[in-house]
Amino acid sequence: MLIELGLYKPFRKDPERMWRVARDIGVPAFIRHVLAPGWGYGRDRVPEADGVVLAFNHLSAIDPPLVGAYTRRTVYMMAKAELLEMPLVGEFLRMLGSFGVRRGEGDRDSLRVARWLLEHGHAVGVFMEGTRQTFGHPGPAHAGAAMLAIQEGVPLVPCGLDTFQWSLSNRRKCAVVWGHPIDLSGLPRNGRGYKEGTAVVGEEILRLWRLAAEAVAAGFPAGLPDGARRHGHVGHGGALVMDARSWPREPWAAGPLGPVFEGA
Repeated sequence: MLIELGLYKPFRKDPERMWRVARDIGVPAFIRHVLAPGWGYGRDRVPEADGVVLAFNHLSAIDPPLVGAYTRRTVYMMAKAELLEMPLVGEFLRMLGSFGVRRGEGDRDSLRVARWLLEHGHAVGVFMEGTRQTFGHPGPAHAGAAMLAIQEGVPLVPCGLDTFQWSLSNRRKCAVVWGHPIDLSGLPRNGRGYKEGTAVVGEEILRLWRLAAEAVAAGFPAGLPDGARRHGHVGHGGALVMDARSWPREPWAAGPLGPVFEGA
C-alpha cells in the first residue's frame, strides 16, 4: 500500500534519506523515552564509514528500532522475508533499507545482497541467532554474520541488548551496548573459519548482553567496566548519511524483497 501510493518518492527512493528524516522528526527520541526507556553505551565503537557488519542478540520486537536509535549509521537490516511481505510494516521496513532472508533455506540471494551492501560501504545488521529468543538470554549463534565479515574483509561490531519481555504493554527499561570492532580477516574463508569466527563473536555478544543487563539493574551508570560510556539516542543532525547508490538490478536482488532503492 505505501509503495503503491508512492510515499517513498519524496525521499528519492533512498533509505539513507528515510533514516535521516526519521531521526529529524524524533522517532529515536520516541523509542527511547516512550517505547523503551533506557540508554546506549559505546556508540563511538561503530566505524563511521565503510562497510561493517553489526551483529546483535535478539530478545524482543523492539530490538531492530532500538539498534537504529543508538547508532549514527544507517543500518540495512537482514530481516525474515515473512515480515517484509506484511502490508504497511513490511513496506516501511523496506523503505528503510531492510531486505529479506528466508530462514532455514540457505538463502544465497540474501547473502549476495548483504555482500553488495558491504562492498558499497554500508552497515549490514544481522541477528546472530536468526530468530527471537524466548528464554531470556542469547541463543546459539549462526555463522551468517561472521561469514559476511570474513568474505568481504570488513570489521564486525558486536552488540548486546537487554530487552527480554519487552512489549507494548510492558515497556520495560532497555540497554544497548556496542563492542569494539572484531577483525576476522585472518580466518580462512571456509567452514572452519566461519565456525571459529562465529564462536568469537557469539562469546563477545554474550559478554555485552550481560553488561547491558547489569547496566539496567544498576540504574544506567555513566560508564561500564569495559570502558563503554553512556549515551542517548541519535537525533536531529546526528546521522551519518551516505550518497545514494542504485539498488542492484540483477535477478538475485529481487528475490529477497529489497528496499525501493533506485538512488537519487
